Amino acid sequence: MNRSYQASIPRIKICGITNVEDAQAAVEAGADALGFVFYSRSKRYVTPGDVAKILKDIPPFITITGLFVNSSREEILTIASSCRLDVIQLHGDETPGECRRLPGRVIKAIRVAGPKDLHGLERFPVNALLLDAKVQDHYGGSGCLFDWSLLANFNPAVPLILAGGLNPDNVTMAVQQVHPYAVDVSSGVESSPGIKDHKKMVQFIRCVRQAAMER
Repeated sequence: MNRSYQASIPRIKICGITNVEDAQAAVEAGADALGFVFYSRSKRYVTPGDVAKILKDIPPFITITGLFVNSSREEILTIASSCRLDVIQLHGDETPGECRRLPGRVIKAIRVAGPKDLHGLERFPVNALLLDAKVQDHYGGSGCLFDWSLLANFNPAVPLILAGGLNPDNVTMAVQQVHPYAVDVSSGVESSPGIKDHKKMVQFIRCVRQAAMER
């Protein structure tokens, strides 16, 4: 499988962080990136003020990502500036034009149910594509998998981030089968929505690294 921008060890993002303790535990476990959800209908929603408190003691070189769903450009830019986001992740129905009008690094999440969902993605002028499971009327964090075999011949020109139902029990297979640039996990390392299980985070990160060494 010839993936663009393969990493020897996939980068790991823990998404849906809602409190200081979970953020610090994720960093200590070895996460490369933390994700914050600025979508008010999510159980993992945080305000810019919440994020400022959470990030106060986070060390440098951790990538801070903000997740938005069909937000206006003005709202995204305001939050990105106040929270000093490194990456903007668009998880709604944003168009290629809307992606193009945003500065900095942008990830576009694509909800996948079948082969047709992977067509035409080169239209998006973004820095990476994140593939998630398609669940009707649900934007991310569903805990559902999609069929990874759909990606057998999928070779985007930008890095591929795999999400959707990942957890410590299946991420080894995901890494070895898909060869993603990065993996993104939220509900798969939680004890309840928005509350991370610190042991699961450690186990998840250990499994990613071990899988990368064995492939």
